[in-house]
Amino acid sequence: MDGPKDIKAIGVLTSGGDCAGLNAAIRAVTYRAAVGFGWKVLGIEQGTAGLMQRPVQARALTTDLFDGALLRSGGTLLGTTNKGNPFAFPRSDGTVEDRSNEVIEGYRSLGLDALIAIGGDGSQAIIRKLAQQGGIDLVCIPKTIDNDIGATEVSIGYDTAVQVASDALDKLQPTAASHSRIMILEVMGRDAGHIALASGIAGGADIILIPEIPYSIDHVVQKIEALRQSGRNFALIVVAEACPGPDGKVVAREGRYGGVGHALGEALEKRVDAELRVTVLGHLQRGGQPSPRDRLMATVFGTHAVDLVASGRFDRTVVWRNRQVDDVPIEEAIATYANVAVDGPLVRAARALGVSFGDAVPVVLGEAE
Repeated sequence: MDGPKDIKAIGVLTSGGDCAGLNAAIRAVTYRAAVGFGWKVLGIEQGTAGLMQRPVQARALTTDLFDGALLRSGGTLLGTTNKGNPFAFPRSDGTVEDRSNEVIEGYRSLGLDALIAIGGDGSQAIIRKLAQQGGIDLVCIPKTIDNDIGATEVSIGYDTAVQVASDALDKLQPTAASHSRIMILEVMGRDAGHIALASGIAGGADIILIPEIPYSIDHVVQKIEALRQSGRNFALIVVAEACPGPDGKVVAREGRYGGVGHALGEALEKRVDAELRVTVLGHLQRGGQPSPRDRLMATVFGTHAVDLVASGRFDRTVVWRNRQVDDVPIEEAIATYANVAVDGPLVRAARALGVSFGDAVPVVLGEAE
């Protein structure tokens, strides 16, 4: 039930894939809770998996831990997991079992009054279900490099992922120009093309392929030929991992996206007379030093999450919209998926620059007043 309550200790955990900015969020939670309210803060290690262990994997978090280095560090000092749903936990014989009660019992053994969970939509859905089942007062903080949680304009980790991809294009361009090559950069993003779109624009890509806009290899070849006819001796292509291959089929290994860059490269080698190289960034987009914006958003999200706990407002996710921090019910946050708006301002800006999305949409010329 919402409403102020007597808080003495809270827990914080990270769940799902890691990303840059998580330590900044943990730092903000610790400082706001310990200094602002005098609460004890426990960091739960390895996400919900840590709550299954006996003894529970948790450590005290104090402001002394944050001497400045962790703010600048990628990953998460608490560790995380993106597998092992406690409601359907895999067993060695291939079956699954419900271990949710073990997680709840582990949480209760810590004597906590509330929990702050940092995770994407999948993690938030699982932890909310645990909270409802176990009567846990929960607040969530959004993090995902994919930036596909619809209730928030930005999630922790996205800005750094875009920066890494843009930096890769900055490094690939001189080599492409020096050797007259076509460079293909495959980036992450799950089912959304946000990273590909933003980094492609920022990094000066000629062709951006995202899952939201169907493409054909014919139109990709046409763009490359147009560049050549204009006097350009190279091309930069960014492709999101969820894009289908040139044959229209999803490219994945063991249920995970990956490989579309090479599939595209193989198809283009048969159609264009140019050397071609493929770079797959993969997990480079998750690690590394967080960008200033990711540190900033993580700090704002972390302090606001603690303030929600202090005011007794639970079952909510912190969000950023309309240039300010806000919060919405967790159910609302995870119910709204945000992929790229195909007629949105970024796509329009890219098309205005002559960027091809591998489709038949021509460049729209403006009209003079």
